[in-house]
Amino acid sequence: MKKLQKEFRDLMQTVPPIMAALFILSVVGMNLLANKSINTGVEWLALDCGILLSWLTFLSMDVMTQCYGPKAATGMSIVAILVNLMMALIFYIASVIPGVWSESFVDGSEGVINTALDNTFSGTWFILLGSSIAFLVSSLVNNFLNYNIGQKLANKSFGDFALRSYVSTFIGQFTDNLVFALLVSKVFFGWTMIQCLTCAITGAVLELLFEVFFSPVGYRIAKGITKERKTLGMISGQEA
Repeated sequence: MKKLQKEFRDLMQTVPPIMAALFILSVVGMNLLANKSINTGVEWLALDCGILLSWLTFLSMDVMTQCYGPKAATGMSIVAILVNLMMALIFYIASVIPGVWSESFVDGSEGVINTALDNTFSGTWFILLGSSIAFLVSSLVNNFLNYNIGQKLANKSFGDFALRSYVSTFIGQFTDNLVFALLVSKVFFGWTMIQCLTCAITGAVLELLFEVFFSPVGYRIAKGITKERKTLGMISGQEA
């Protein structure tokens, strides 16, 4: 237990606070935004607004994997899941506290709107459980795949960063979507296997496009962190 506590403290001290904050915020935010579906106009294409933040989640994991290794990135994923569960509990408590949401003040519809908002924030247990399991599995897939690909590269250019990130992100996002679809959509909403696979693939493609667009930013962040860590290592070595 003491060893785990020490590793956790070291992890939280190693990852830059702003990166840890954005990563955790993206996990909490994408699960909340997932409550709103996107009307794509295509019957077989099922998407939700969670894709607006899921790219940040996976890009952050890619940066952390390259800079700190897959174990640290997965550790941060577990922290994010725990924080998300804590926030889900807080949202649930807020939903059962007597009172009204400001957006519910519409003549004749106050009760219906207020109940809908309470239900949105309180969430559903099987959706929360399914999303947590799916994210944990996809984190392991993304982080260790990214690391293994990186072991075969020089990791000195944007091309190297992009290759390991794009491959791991697509497969990681596909895994996340598929596991959630199988655990939740298929069991509780009667989706067919074709629907689960279609949703997983199309969602992964669109989420990958977000990462492709923002990956230059991720590369610059990873490059800056790596440079700083090398500098600190040189200082430590000289002082020792």
